[in-house]
Amino acid sequence: MESIAAAIFLEEDGNTSENADAKVERRRLRDMCDPFQMSDELFKKNFRLNKDAFKYVLDTFAEETQQSTLTSLSPLNRVVAALRFFAEGSYQRGVGTDYNVGMGQSTVSKSLSHFLEVMQRKLCPEWIKFDQSEEEKIQAKQEFYAKASFPGVIMCVDGTHIKIVKPSEEGFLYYNRKGFYSINAMVVCDNRMRIKSIDARYPGCNHDSHVWGLSKLRSHMERRYREGERNAWLLGDAGYPLQPWLMTPYRSVSQGSPQSNYNMRHSTTRNIVERTIGVLKNRFRCLLGARELHYSPHKVSQIINVACALHNICIYYKVGDLNANEFNFESRQEEEEEEQSSDPDYTSIANRIRDNILATF
Repeated sequence: MESIAAAIFLEEDGNTSENADAKVERRRLRDMCDPFQMSDELFKKNFRLNKDAFKYVLDTFAEETQQSTLTSLSPLNRVVAALRFFAEGSYQRGVGTDYNVGMGQSTVSKSLSHFLEVMQRKLCPEWIKFDQSEEEKIQAKQEFYAKASFPGVIMCVDGTHIKIVKPSEEGFLYYNRKGFYSINAMVVCDNRMRIKSIDARYPGCNHDSHVWGLSKLRSHMERRYREGERNAWLLGDAGYPLQPWLMTPYRSVSQGSPQSNYNMRHSTTRNIVERTIGVLKNRFRCLLGARELHYSPHKVSQIINVACALHNICIYYKVGDLNANEFNFESRQEEEEEEQSSDPDYTSIANRIRDNILATF
């Protein structure tokens, strides 16, 4: 396929006539673009979705783009550009030079912003839902129990840092204890690796427990507990507070002790949320630490939210995981979490629940 890099680079380096020629060339390449002619495997490699999932996203986006100011771009052009960005995490200029895209940097920027606004409004409420039916809860408990005989688990929670450039305002708030600027995103997944809740609002300086404490999910779980729900909880690591609806590991345990056995089973069961985050970042490489998103915190939050919705769409449409030999996973840095105090209103109840679980092993 012909290269268009030379034509694209004329936008900034050439004269007015050459820029006009570059724009004509880009439009010609966009008009020629038909990604559905790709093989299924190449299509998935380029867009991280299969063709059925892509068509669903395209149809959803097209319904909302009738009044767009980007009149020269079809919905297909804009979805192609956005998904190439999500897939590779390249700079907007690099996305524009892609033979499937053929856009200038400013056009890619406007197109991506429009895509994010529409998808966050349309896809996220539809595809990221915490609620479970009673049947789904029973199934989740059974599948989690099958991993390590840990009872009552319906979901797992963890935080992950999404690397960003230093924001122009209050940048110090985004500098995390790992030594870079980030958004600390709280991810909750179920037994099928579907993301059931995402909270990507808080700067990287915030600890996982702080994000959890301010989340709507924490309030939702407490309300369900007060309304009488029992024997259903999330699993979180030691960075989270022990609560009747959130089971965490014991601290400072002796090897071979019952508490150590509990922690082993807890870790084995909870591992699914770490794998979910790994699959999410591997599929949508714009979230990988090596990419460092060059956007405002608000826009980064939109990118994270939409990526999570797309992740769930991939599961629904049975898009297989990417070839681990071809795409690098971001290794999760294991580190000792700061011990979190239990919720003072529920300390004795939560400890009793955890001890009762330990007694079943």
